[in-house]
Amino acid sequence: QVQLVESGGGLVQPGGSLRLSCAASGTYFSTRDWAWYRQAPGKSRELVARITTAGSTKYADSVKGRFTISRDNAKNTVYLQMISLKPEDTALYYCNSPLGGFVATYRYPWGQGAQLTVSS
Repeated sequence: QVQLVESGGGLVQPGGSLRLSCAASGTYFSTRDWAWYRQAPGKSRELVARITTAGSTKYADSVKGRFTISRDNAKNTVYLQMISLKPEDTALYYCNSPLGGFVATYRYPWGQGAQLTVSS
């Protein structure tokens, strides 16, 4: 049974940093590309970072240079390190395995997400 469990969210001041984790079970983790998505209130879900099976990464322009995606195949876990956070980064963050391209397609049922709030 597939399960995605995001953790590490919280309230951070502008300019702060945070690391999100996503533990994936039942997913053939090491054979899949993985990505982080986010959804702000009133907006559609967007893909912000993607990592391939080979470790290549790609980022949305809005987070490039501030967010870093990584993976640990031994732990079936994908991470999102975020620095220089801005109020516009406030959203519910999810992980999933994208189907193709840098678009918000996804392979598995969504987890509960991790809430990031950037506010002073």
